[in-house]
Amino acid sequence: MEQIMLKDVLLREACSSGKYRDEEKKNEHGIRQLRTGWADGPAYVTQCPIRPGQSYTYKFTVNGQRGTLWWHAHISWQRASVYGPFIINPLLPYPFSAPPIEAQFPILFGEWLSDDIEAIENGMVMYGEGPNSSAAFTINGLPGPLYACSNKDTFIQTVERGKTYMLRIINAALNAELFFAVANHTLTVVEVDAVYTKPFTTTAIMIAPGQTTTVLLQANQVPGPTGTFVMAARPYVTSVFPFNNSTAIGFLKYEGTTTRKTNYISLPRSLPPLEDTAFATNYLNNLRSLASFKYPCNVPKRIDKRVIVTLSLNLQDCHPKETCKGYMGKKFYAAMNNQSFVRPKISILEAHYNNLSSIYSEDFPENPPHVFDYTHVDPLSENMNTEFGTKLLAVPYGTRLELVLQDTAFLNLENHPIHVHGHNFYVVGRGFGNFEADKDPSRYNVVDPPERNTVAVPSGGWAAIRLIADNPGVWYIHCHLEGHTTWGLAMGLLVKNGTEPSQRLIPPPLDLPSC
Repeated sequence: MEQIMLKDVLLREACSSGKYRDEEKKNEHGIRQLRTGWADGPAYVTQCPIRPGQSYTYKFTVNGQRGTLWWHAHISWQRASVYGPFIINPLLPYPFSAPPIEAQFPILFGEWLSDDIEAIENGMVMYGEGPNSSAAFTINGLPGPLYACSNKDTFIQTVERGKTYMLRIINAALNAELFFAVANHTLTVVEVDAVYTKPFTTTAIMIAPGQTTTVLLQANQVPGPTGTFVMAARPYVTSVFPFNNSTAIGFLKYEGTTTRKTNYISLPRSLPPLEDTAFATNYLNNLRSLASFKYPCNVPKRIDKRVIVTLSLNLQDCHPKETCKGYMGKKFYAAMNNQSFVRPKISILEAHYNNLSSIYSEDFPENPPHVFDYTHVDPLSENMNTEFGTKLLAVPYGTRLELVLQDTAFLNLENHPIHVHGHNFYVVGRGFGNFEADKDPSRYNVVDPPERNTVAVPSGGWAAIRLIADNPGVWYIHCHLEGHTTWGLAMGLLVKNGTEPSQRLIPPPLDLPSC
């Protein structure tokens, strides 16, 4: 578990082994990378991939952040197995009341695929196929005994009765939002996406890919004959596409107890059902920023620009000379405001820095190109072909920006975890149905909204986020369901340089990989 102290300058060297596509790229997910977009990571957005046998040193300063983040590969589907925790230890004591914390440990959720990940992605890109569902979910790389031949591949965490533990939970799964619960125990949420929250207790959590959640667990139960309690993670399902409906489990083992084998494993009663949108909604509504003197909530009360972005899964008509393997002989794609994002063959950030404006354009539509009943259209007959390009949303330095992310019923209503690189944001509003600009902003929370880097846009609904565009550079905004990103559910945010030297992108490092 990689740990640093607040205000550290970090050097991380990444090397390419050349196993997949002969290229590699790493992203410190959630690190703001103030003026150091060269160290952010997304392939062809902020740098070119690291070639086989080459290395690149990511140099950046961590300032003003603390808590649970993570790192992962950011090219192709490599993050299926290339990821890990990135913990920033605070300089100040924790701002919540709790018994002394005995220990902290990471809980990383992942997915294990039996098929070759490069072949899966190639099929999606070349033929417009749907993604293969995974064979298993994992907890710290281990699937647990509910899968065939996996009894020995089970995560077990030993705890001492009467002690309090900090669980740093990370959803590194490729394509699944997950519920998580520990049998007979409650969890106290104290932080999300490396930002403190007002503490609240819950019997389970919902965590989307890309998100982190830090909870406190008190080992205050009396263990039974097995000496253990089941920890379980299973998907929160909002899609009609094929999905993995299995459950990964591990065990919380109380120290000093004798473990007896059993042929029956009971899941936590508090683990929500697969389609429990009511639980997910209530859980997310409980998240609030601390909004204290030491940890203020700097949400913009007024905005300079509101951009409404539809999120859609599209069926593209098949060209006569193409082979298409999507539904109805077409190709699956995805889009924001009907723009399916295309990453060029060189880094967009380099193109911006070197004034190569032919590589991209600054005309991303600030409103949907077609206004309709977004969440109630027929999922197939009213689906539209998407357009392709590298269009960026360009804003001046310091812009107080609001993004309204609107789900659509194209193909199906679905929960979308949208991640913004280079900035934290505040989730000021969420709702179901279509966003109404003349009504919904009056119900925003601009007092203590949760601060995050990844927002779960509700299935059949919308989420409004606000940020201050104070980080110059080009920043990737994308769905953290890997299949959707492959189909093009992404956009770029270009923050122009400010007038002061401290408001300008620094020059690229000498060892920046070339395309």
